[in-house]
Amino acid sequence: MTVDLDGPVHYVDFGGADGGPAVVLVHGLGGSHLNWDLLAPLLTPHARVLALDLPGFGRSEPAGRRAGVPANVLVLDRFLREVVPGPVVLVGNSMGGMISLFEAARSPQRVRGTVLLDPAVPGARRAPDPAVALHFALYAVPFLAERALWFHRTRRSPLRRVRELLELCGVDPDAVPAEVVDRSVTLLEERRDVAGMDKAFLAAARSLLWVLADPRRYREAMASIAGPVLLLHGDRDRLVPVEASRDIAARHPDWRYVELAGVGHVPQLQVPDVVAGHLLDWLRDSGLVSPAGRGPAERS
Repeated sequence: MTVDLDGPVHYVDFGGADGGPAVVLVHGLGGSHLNWDLLAPLLTPHARVLALDLPGFGRSEPAGRRAGVPANVLVLDRFLREVVPGPVVLVGNSMGGMISLFEAARSPQRVRGTVLLDPAVPGARRAPDPAVALHFALYAVPFLAERALWFHRTRRSPLRRVRELLELCGVDPDAVPAEVVDRSVTLLEERRDVAGMDKAFLAAARSLLWVLADPRRYREAMASIAGPVLLLHGDRDRLVPVEASRDIAARHPDWRYVELAGVGHVPQLQVPDVVAGHLLDWLRDSGLVSPAGRGPAERS
């Protein structure tokens, strides 16, 4: 479906259990609703599940809108007000985790709980992965970044680009169901405003870097969150080192922290059943769903 929020915002309503909480899934930089195809069906027996494409990503054409983190927080806030009735549980991956944290701090009346999957957070104490550092250094340079994205797009097939992105995120493309890869390829092939999507991607990347460069406001937002928080992080994450989430977990001992062994940056694609088990256990322990039918024991 598509809703007009000063421009088109595409979203998928996976349906779900009557009487369960509404769960809204927020993708990361370069992601889309497709990032949730494996996790969402595991949640629908217990909750109503929706996933949106932020402006400039997925099937939400940019339409001249801003795509930085603050602008996307406002889009998410409006999506919660106009599309999803009642307070929700936010589940954010990577940049989507950052956006979800800001929204939970901004509108506590609309957010019952927050789940963070390898969120973009400050606090890493080791050098970044060289390939990741090179990508983000390039994104920060005007004109050169735009040319690099154009060159990459014109020299590589959509399938190769999808596989390379999965590999950068620590996911074996051959381990992802073929239909998920195929839909990701189709999504790239059907884009219309390609230059606008590139511009939105770079704006989001640069905004994310600015937030992390001076994280004082971000830390204040985290400290203000009163609702329950579940933080999961893969220890093989190349984009956000696991040390960053360990630091955040130490600063917020009331949050539940789970470290996923052998998992990369998008655990919902790599180990969706494990993520669903932790998420559902946390929902029950937080009183957000019925205690009946517990999932696997906590692995924290």
